[in-house]
Amino acid sequence: MTVESVRPEAGPPATPQPGEPPLAGGGVPLLGHGWKLVRDPLAFMAALRDHGDVVRIRLGPKTVYAVTTPELTGALALSPDFEIAGPLWESLEALLGKEGVATANGPRHRRQRRTIQPAFRLDAIPGYGPIMAEEARALTERWRPGATVDCTAESFRIAVRIVARCLLRGAYMDERADRLCAALDVLFRGMYRRMVIPLGPLYRLPLPANRRFNGALADFHLLVDEVVAERRASGQKPDDLLTALLQAEDENGDPIGEQEIHDQVVAIFTAGAETVASTILWLLHVLAEHPEHADRICAEVESVTGGRPVAFEDVRGLRHTNNVIVEAMRLRPAIWILTRRAVTDTSLGGYRIPAGADIVYSPYAVQRDPRSYVRNLDFDPDRWLPERVKDVPKYAMSPFGVGNRKCPSDHFSMAMLTLITAALAGAYRFEQVPGSNDATRVGITLHPHTLLLTPVARERR
Repeated sequence: MTVESVRPEAGPPATPQPGEPPLAGGGVPLLGHGWKLVRDPLAFMAALRDHGDVVRIRLGPKTVYAVTTPELTGALALSPDFEIAGPLWESLEALLGKEGVATANGPRHRRQRRTIQPAFRLDAIPGYGPIMAEEARALTERWRPGATVDCTAESFRIAVRIVARCLLRGAYMDERADRLCAALDVLFRGMYRRMVIPLGPLYRLPLPANRRFNGALADFHLLVDEVVAERRASGQKPDDLLTALLQAEDENGDPIGEQEIHDQVVAIFTAGAETVASTILWLLHVLAEHPEHADRICAEVESVTGGRPVAFEDVRGLRHTNNVIVEAMRLRPAIWILTRRAVTDTSLGGYRIPAGADIVYSPYAVQRDPRSYVRNLDFDPDRWLPERVKDVPKYAMSPFGVGNRKCPSDHFSMAMLTLITAALAGAYRFEQVPGSNDATRVGITLHPHTLLLTPVARERR
């Protein structure tokens, strides 16, 4: 009898326990990787994929887990083990509050989604079409060939006008659009700094930057209060989203509180103004930088409309226009960074994620990854043609999110963007002028620093 013959029978192999993800290099004392997220955040997030599917980074004293692959960003968004929280949402709390649909979790979020969802149902969108088309046409008529257009102001103005008229049945709000534009630019840049360098007490000092931030925050909340107060004073109850909020009830059947109404209107303005306006800015940049696609859009509009003004019923036929918009959002997403928080001990990508850990990921980095896209940095709208889109990995392009946190206004926003892009490309060619600076300005959102264009009228056939 050999020694081997009396060994106990081997059991099943032990299941490997998830380990710690690798730590990204380049951190510095006190700030960790926060200095890189201030110095060159887009390049830093894009480079993390080379270190692994999940990578640890340091923001000040805090360890944060960065997810870098399409598959894991999808798993993160769909898993009940993670909720809306983390550095991004903590930095936005002063703006978005704690009681709106953007920051709520669990039953409160589900109730709030039920309140606002009817305004964005597919069968509701055609009712907004005439307003969107009218505003797009008015924009082209307001601009003058050869004059310099401040695209930041104009993008915010049309976004706010459409949101106000469609969802809040408000006045045209030109003056308030300017206030929103100025306030949100200051706020989103300040909130980004607070996210990547979380030095709380320093942000309470009476420094000039802090005073500008606090002034912008106060004016933004005052603007929202004005909108709600004017509706209450009018006594009117149009069939719109603001009326739905004013009549909404909580889980006990009582009217929802004033703070929740306020926070919901804030969410409408931040999504409808900041993110849509940033996308319009990038689309204007595309029309100037890629005149060949602007010409294709113009030809498509003429083919679909027969020369009449573009209307909502034309949206489905404007396929190249839609592909240009999607490609612009791929390369320059308005929301380029998102965070979640683990609600329980869990794992992701084979790595251990402890309860309470914050997770960050970048749609910008995922949507530019050469592992997912051929000629990943080329502007190529035709990659969204049916015969090519199948080559894009799942979750490598989710501009409105996925799962129960998907933006409810996706169809609303796409209709708006399509009509605006079609109207502008159909009326003008665009050229950048001296003083224009199309470098990316990074805050919570991305937009060109200062985009100044001259419209050149197209010849009518």
